Amino acid sequence: AGVIDKLPVKQGQRVKTGDLVLMLAAEEKLSAVSNAKQLLVQRQAELDAALRLAKTGNLPKLQLDTARSNLTLAQSQLEAAQAELDRNGVIDRVPVELGSSVMQGGEVATILSLDPVIARGEVSERDLGYLKIGDKANVRLVSGQNVEGTVRYISRDASSATRTFRVEIAIPNPEGTIPAGMTAEIALSAQPTDAVILPRSVVTLGDKGDLGIRAVDKDDKVVFFPIDLVDDTPTGLVLGGIPAEARIIVAGQELVKEGEVVKPVEADQATIQKLLGEATAGTQ
Repeated sequence: AGVIDKLPVKQGQRVKTGDLVLMLAAEEKLSAVSNAKQLLVQRQAELDAALRLAKTGNLPKLQLDTARSNLTLAQSQLEAAQAELDRNGVIDRVPVELGSSVMQGGEVATILSLDPVIARGEVSERDLGYLKIGDKANVRLVSGQNVEGTVRYISRDASSATRTFRVEIAIPNPEGTIPAGMTAEIALSAQPTDAVILPRSVVTLGDKGDLGIRAVDKDDKVVFFPIDLVDDTPTGLVLGGIPAEARIIVAGQELVKEGEVVKPVEADQATIQKLLGEATAGTQ
């Protein structure tokens, strides 16, 4: 606590680690440090003289230790009278004035550390497994500017309200041109995967309760493929985990079982269009 004697910062100023934010009036503390330094020199001289004369020096050494303690105390009190930055940033707000009084723990300045600037968003449960720390992300700011960042954090605790997981994107901002608090849209790119768009109606449950699709192999036997849901679009489900050569059963899949031999009939264009139409109608 004390009266502000120096206030070298102002709003909008770029600052770096170690810069002085303010100093309180400290004439008495400066005098105490000077006196303690002089006493320390005196005690050191007395100790050196005693050691040369008597080879003992117990009392002078005690006095020297006391002088050192006094100097340390005086210096710490002087340091407490000034505030220095522990990071680079931009001064956003200075709610105090030169000559005003401040209490211990009171706010004297708000510093924004904007390099990197952090974009926060949410990802769904099904998309969580595709992301990892270090992935690249594209961020579109409300101003229309597009910037690139890196995934620095992925939460492992889902929101109880939305069942989504928080992610943070670190965006390089050395010039501080991107301000804090802007609305942004985050686009995350996962590793490429083979996928196919299918109507929702083809998805069924396997014998073990797995979600997947039924298909016919080269011997006309029914096989089951567990699926990986990549995306859910208005025209159908984007599914991974299905071999490229699979002949997918799009109608009647609930009437057959794995291992059963069937006589497959290739679906005509009208049937395919009907299934796609039903999928589109189901999303409206």
